[in-house]
Amino acid sequence: YEIRSVVLCNFSNLLIYRFNKMIPELTVSDINKTKEFYLNILGFKLEYEREADRFIFLSFEETQLMFEEMHENGWNVAEMSYPFGRGINFSIEVEDIDMIYHKLILNEYPLYRSMMTNKYESNGEYITQKEFLVQDPDGYLLRFTD
Repeated sequence: YEIRSVVLCNFSNLLIYRFNKMIPELTVSDINKTKEFYLNILGFKLEYEREADRFIFLSFEETQLMFEEMHENGWNVAEMSYPFGRGINFSIEVEDIDMIYHKLILNEYPLYRSMMTNKYESNGEYITQKEFLVQDPDGYLLRFTD
């Protein structure tokens, strides 16, 4: 059976949390560096953590990501070396792209590509969007769009 929603309880309220149909789970070299980047710089929310497993589940608006620190029994099909996720970029649509961009600039975090406006053809129409790209501490490429 697959779990598609979880009841998270605290004493003040009851919250039903829904999982997306697809949630990338990424292997990382240092879970603390990953937490620092995603939580403190980008502003993601920690949904839950399994400290003993060095695992975190994060969200930002409609985006959900899981991270697990590399270990001997992990689901890695080949030797992991930087940059992780070669050939993949995660496109993350956000409400306030400027806010995230400025957080990276204020933290002097290196960008892969600076903010730009691009046009993409889709079914005979052009879509215009602002976007920038940044690599996380393990080299996973994140493409933020508005």
